[in-house]
Amino acid sequence: MYISKIRIKNFRLLNDTTLLLDENKKQELSLLIGRNNSGKTSFIMLFDKFYRSESFKFDFYDFSISLRDKIFNIEETTVIEDLSIQMILEIKYDTKDSLENISDFILDLDPTLNSVKILFECTIDKAKLIKSLLKVEIAKKKKFIEKNLSDYLIDKNIYVFENEKDLEVANRGNLVKKDISLVKNLINFQVIHAKRNVSSSETTGNGKRALSEMTTQYFNKENKDLSDDFIDINEAITGMDSTLDEKYKTHFEPFLENAKKFLDIKDLRVVSDLESKQLFTNHSKIVYGDGSNNLPENLNGLGYVNILYLLLQIEVKKKYFLAEKKDINLLFIEEPEAHTHPQMQYVFSQKIQEIIKEINMQVDLQTFISTHSSHIVSQCNFSDLRYFKFKDGNINIKNFYTDLEVKYKGDKDYFKFLKQYLTLYSSELFFAEKIIFIEGTTEKMLLPYFISQYDKLVVAPENKISSQNISIIEVGANSKVFKHFLEFLEIKTLIITDIDTVKLVMTPASDDKKESSSSIACSVIEGDNTSNYSIKEFLNIPEKTKTAEIAEWFKKLKSNSLQDDSNYIKIAYQIEELGYHGRSFEDSFISLNLKEIIKYKDDDICGIQHKAELFDSVTDFYNLTQKVLKSDGKSEFASSLLFLALTGKVEWKTPSYIKQGLQWIAK
Repeated sequence: MYISKIRIKNFRLLNDTTLLLDENKKQELSLLIGRNNSGKTSFIMLFDKFYRSESFKFDFYDFSISLRDKIFNIEETTVIEDLSIQMILEIKYDTKDSLENISDFILDLDPTLNSVKILFECTIDKAKLIKSLLKVEIAKKKKFIEKNLSDYLIDKNIYVFENEKDLEVANRGNLVKKDISLVKNLINFQVIHAKRNVSSSETTGNGKRALSEMTTQYFNKENKDLSDDFIDINEAITGMDSTLDEKYKTHFEPFLENAKKFLDIKDLRVVSDLESKQLFTNHSKIVYGDGSNNLPENLNGLGYVNILYLLLQIEVKKKYFLAEKKDINLLFIEEPEAHTHPQMQYVFSQKIQEIIKEINMQVDLQTFISTHSSHIVSQCNFSDLRYFKFKDGNINIKNFYTDLEVKYKGDKDYFKFLKQYLTLYSSELFFAEKIIFIEGTTEKMLLPYFISQYDKLVVAPENKISSQNISIIEVGANSKVFKHFLEFLEIKTLIITDIDTVKLVMTPASDDKKESSSSIACSVIEGDNTSNYSIKEFLNIPEKTKTAEIAEWFKKLKSNSLQDDSNYIKIAYQIEELGYHGRSFEDSFISLNLKEIIKYKDDDICGIQHKAELFDSVTDFYNLTQKVLKSDGKSEFASSLLFLALTGKVEWKTPSYIKQGLQWIAK
């Protein structure tokens, strides 16, 4: 038995949002990922508000922004169901499951049907609110609703229904009301929130350390269940009681004799009454170190404390799951990466999966982890990822694996590469606000310098590239592989690459060979096409057979008048500048900075040869670059350029195509 789908309506940014889980079997782990403020916390909080309504109340700000004008203008004709916060759980079961608890939610006894739908609903008490608003001045009406709406909410409506049409106002008579107690008999919900009370230096409000408090909770849960180990602890405490009774008899004898005389009490005693719960709460603590050199928990780093706290929390939740043995067990863990360094995040991600599997051997558990950690994501199966994306006033939750697998149907090797690459190198892309892909080694080394030069000219701090959440990734010549991925994420992406012009060369027929053709690298002015696969992919080169269309397409490519189909991907490649059109970064850069390169060529610039070829009157920068740049010297060349810039000797000019790309990504 498991939850296969969760739908949320009208709650904060979750205007109409559906989380699809595995349809055919229980999905043990779901990793909820996405950028900041994409609804992950709200998703978890809604379970709290419905399942623990006595502790977590709804208020005005829980309603979607799109509903607020309607709430402010509520009247007798308002369809109140349209203003309700809803959560729908779809549960699947089979003949192997016990139907004792879920039978309360089964409406159709057809044995071929194996799912139920449960609606949780928070509605406004329209009549009560309208009556109160009659006593409020019109000018103060909005403020009254904002502050007091929570007093006019009915937040415990739970129904079971058969199909989506039953949710329409005209068909709501088909909804069958249920009590929260029936839900709690069926579902065990536990959550570990991000706001964990951990600190490396301060105690909690009652003077206890966070870890020590958790050990107390763990003890109390175990003690309540009376396992053999804890029976032994209680017996030891009983023995201590007997010993202390004898000590107290001697110590308190004068006091007791006086009390007997004054109060005429024949048998007055002071006895020991140790309680394991109280003893463990006030006189136990977590320490670390060897037996002779213990240090208190607060001297641990926050990362260690956080992970230990999480593990203890999970153990406590595990005890609840095992003790209560509900049909469906849900565990939510919010942002486990707090205070931890990357290596610890890797380890946690691996260990939590082991723990989940261990628990699942004893009870059916579905775990949901929200995270901003690329390190945690990289250690999980991509089929478990659910990507939260805010678009057009609503949060959409995308199934990373299944949605992308369809897009890459004809490019299975691309999809395989993408999964491996994201796992090994770049899971951070899931959390980036913007992305810059770099296809060249030289550009990668110099881009931070170009960005700093760009930012110097920017007045508004928010428009500086260095102040934005932009992931910069070197992908070699593989940008094309990411096309569907970028479309899936809908993240603004700049791809910095080379125009890589080529020309068609015919080889005449010979005695043993037919006439053939091939494309060879050449300057832009000689070129009739490009060999760059990323440019071809993103800028939609016509089919090979359409030579006239290719010629027109290439003409537009050189004039920089082509663009990607989407409005969030830009391909930046060389354009004509100061009378020269570069083919690569290197010849474009040399054409702009020739004088400075000549000045420092002898001692400071590495990776070059035939230095005598460098002189002021050069105009053929394509052939010059071919001659002076060593075939294996690009990294050395870039490093020496960067050294000269960072030591203040030279302020290099940025090629226009890179400058324009930075302007675009910064907006």
